[in-house]
Amino acid sequence: MNFPYATLMVQGTTSDAGKSTVVAALCRLLMRDGVKVVPFKPQNMALNSAVTADGGEIGRAQALQAQAAGLAPHTDMNPVLLKPSSDIGAQVIVHGKVRADMNARDYHQYKTVAMQAVLESWRRLSSAYDAIVVEGAGSPAEINLRERDIANMGFAEAVDCPVVLVADIDRGGVFAHIVGTLSCLSESERNRIVGFVINRFRGDISLLQPGLDWLEQQTGKPVLAVLPYLHGLFLDAEDAIQPAQATQGRFKVIVPALPRISNHTDFDALRAHPDVDLRFIGPGQTIPPADLVVLPGSKNTRGDLAWLIAQGWPQALRKHLRYGGKVIGICGGYQMLGQSVADPQGVEGAPGVSPALGLLDIDTEITLSKRLAQVEGRCAFADGATVSGYEIHMGTSQGTATATPAFYIDGRAEGARSPDDQILGTYLHGLFDTSQALSALLRWAGLDGVVDVDLCTLREQSLDRMADAALPLLEALRRLGRAS
Repeated sequence: MNFPYATLMVQGTTSDAGKSTVVAALCRLLMRDGVKVVPFKPQNMALNSAVTADGGEIGRAQALQAQAAGLAPHTDMNPVLLKPSSDIGAQVIVHGKVRADMNARDYHQYKTVAMQAVLESWRRLSSAYDAIVVEGAGSPAEINLRERDIANMGFAEAVDCPVVLVADIDRGGVFAHIVGTLSCLSESERNRIVGFVINRFRGDISLLQPGLDWLEQQTGKPVLAVLPYLHGLFLDAEDAIQPAQATQGRFKVIVPALPRISNHTDFDALRAHPDVDLRFIGPGQTIPPADLVVLPGSKNTRGDLAWLIAQGWPQALRKHLRYGGKVIGICGGYQMLGQSVADPQGVEGAPGVSPALGLLDIDTEITLSKRLAQVEGRCAFADGATVSGYEIHMGTSQGTATATPAFYIDGRAEGARSPDDQILGTYLHGLFDTSQALSALLRWAGLDGVVDVDLCTLREQSLDRMADAALPLLEALRRLGRAS
């Protein structure tokens, strides 16, 4: 079946209103109908990223949307990615490659250049696909960011595309969010909005109907769909750590919630495992006993290492190891496990060298070059279970610990293990995602009778559930397109 919009943009009244999931659901529905569809996000700010087929880096949510559309991720799907390294600065990635580190004010001036990259990608996708479903960023009502906007209405105006506005009713104040957002837009921007989506509704729809009628009367725009609150979805988070679901898993895994934690989607498979109780430990929280501690990736290794030390993690880790616990460090977490982390060129902050945790005999130097690669191989333990994932890191680690690797990736030794085999470090993101590797790592960490969990299947099932729930939205869009 045809889709009436060559480019359709989904914007939200707030961050986390459901833009990413609505785009993914529409991509899955259109793919089912035989429409050649592609996801697109002009500008993303996120520390969860993915490596693309063309060797670049994009936001993790766009990789999930690509999966929904049956496509391999490509840098044109997210031409501008911002990875914050501090409260006022970020690494700027354009077309998958690092362009520069900029503070917020400098990037604001740079947006005119970034817009050209955005439009280049959009034009390439337009020539190759029947439909582009675009995700906005944050909210179009951010008045202070209107000038040089490339993420929301600035893009929509530049390519002259219609916009669907999504609001999250579960947070409360949904009608105020929508009406307030409209009041902050220019007349041409308001005219661009073709209708609203009320997301995450639970309850009796008849009780909501008077509010929907009022909203349509006040705005003159239709409510295209009311989407239900779907529990138990297993989807890649765009950025923020998702609240842990209640679990009675017998195997306790804890992860420090670093201020600049990156790619915490590494833990999605552990979240989904019925025998695992996964918890993120934030600032000031008591560090509880656990079977396994995992130090995650970081966009600012030395800064997050200082935070880790200030929060008392070195003492907790040594106590954990004395009692026989296991430790895994991933990417930045791997670097923290070593003897030192040096950043002589000030890639992630002020130049200098930081003493690390001293748990693995490696030293790390942060470098200007970034390694981006999709990889596969086998574990260096557990009878060589297969593993696949991706590497995104700036820096190299060397030392005697690397003589006992964690994995063999494409024929080369990767990572390190301690002589007593209690500590494992690796640059490999996604190491838990394949069922073989997940089971092998949990057995290595001490869990007996491991249940297989296939995260890819869980994601596919979640995408299908979302698409089924969003079918009324697609039907409404088609009716709207025919009427216009």
